[in-house]
Amino acid sequence: MMFSIGESELIITPEGAIYHLDLRPEQLADTIITVGDPARVAAISQYFDRVDYKVQHREFITHTGWIGKKRISVVSTGIGPDNIDIVLNELDALVNIDFTTRTIKDQQRSLQIIRLGTSGSLQASIPTDSLVVADFGIGLDNLIHFYQLENNVEELELLSKFEAHTMLENARVRPYIASSSRMLSNHFQQGYYHGITLTCPGFYGPQGRVLRASLAYKHLIDSFTTFKHSLPITNFEMETSAIYGLGKILKHHCLSINTIIANRVDKTFTKNATAAIDNMIQRSLAIIEKL
Repeated sequence: MMFSIGESELIITPEGAIYHLDLRPEQLADTIITVGDPARVAAISQYFDRVDYKVQHREFITHTGWIGKKRISVVSTGIGPDNIDIVLNELDALVNIDFTTRTIKDQQRSLQIIRLGTSGSLQASIPTDSLVVADFGIGLDNLIHFYQLENNVEELELLSKFEAHTMLENARVRPYIASSSRMLSNHFQQGYYHGITLTCPGFYGPQGRVLRASLAYKHLIDSFTTFKHSLPITNFEMETSAIYGLGKILKHHCLSINTIIANRVDKTFTKNATAAIDNMIQRSLAIIEKL
């Protein structure tokens, strides 16, 4: 017996679109680029040979089109893990739930979801304007604790070492971990740094910025930088671990790529963020087109 998902749980508009993204299933490609900034959607789709759909609802903008024979959607998520919860679940629903019967399809599709974002470096050796691929995402937010995520031995060992080094084993912050898609990561090697990306639930205190509010964990930034593992903690931002966690749970292939616009160790900021982001877009699209 098929289980029908209730109207309050899966909200479908009268036009047959999912609620927040306002997309219909046929408007989504199997290869998806996510960006935080809604303006970056057009900055990417300008390189498409053709754009078939342009949809906007709130901060969620989607352009779906083609580069050569490759169909790609670009979706803006806005900022933070809470928005990732909306976007990843709705992308999955668009391909794996029958909107007519409100039932999960017998045959499941696996999406390729690639984040092109901006980030702050946590290593002096990774300068501004660099490109970083996250092989692991460690979350300092709480999103994935609301889901059942199963970690492998490698992930659990890395997480344990991270908690011990940062002295977060018994803190109110409960980190979690998820891996990238190795299949996707292997395509982004030359010219890309690889490491561990931290995802924070905020831009100021959670990332160690002090304006007028005092910090509860004053040691964290230094502990991130000095963490020793086969891979360094390269950078932090606000989306990657949530994408990886939900991607793993929903069985999608996910990868996060970031342009470094700030180096938090030497306190530098990029001289030309627009050019740095455009370099990431063009280099990454040349690879994505061939996936």
